[in-house]
Amino acid sequence: IRFVVHHGLRKHVACIRTVRSLINNMIVGVTKGFQYKMRYVYAHFPINVIINDAGDAVEIRNFLGQKVVFHVKMQEGVKVEASKAQKDELLLTGNSLEGVSQSAADIQQSCLVKNKDIRKFLDGIYVSERNVLEA
Repeated sequence: IRFVVHHGLRKHVACIRTVRSLINNMIVGVTKGFQYKMRYVYAHFPINVIINDAGDAVEIRNFLGQKVVFHVKMQEGVKVEASKAQKDELLLTGNSLEGVSQSAADIQQSCLVKNKDIRKFLDGIYVSERNVLEA
């Protein structure tokens, strides 16, 4: 596939490059797939993450000792599973880079530290690695 713009201004070239990247990510997603690894970070209260049977939703419990249960649904086409090789790690896989990355962002944003010094309270679930799956 070739993308050509003749005598394009800076904004036109930027649009063409964006479309090219989106199509390239779609091709890579369908042929290989994307995977994000997320790690739990906690100092005192261990974070409990429960994945439903279908692998399309996550429950986060005991974050900073709170009794509140955070429910996070994955984007369409994204599956989540617990890592067998590493303790306290989630694996998010899917064909859409936007879906996988948005699901990871939803998980990270669901457990934010409120009303405390975020330099001291570093608890949460963070993306540790981004991969393209091998075919």
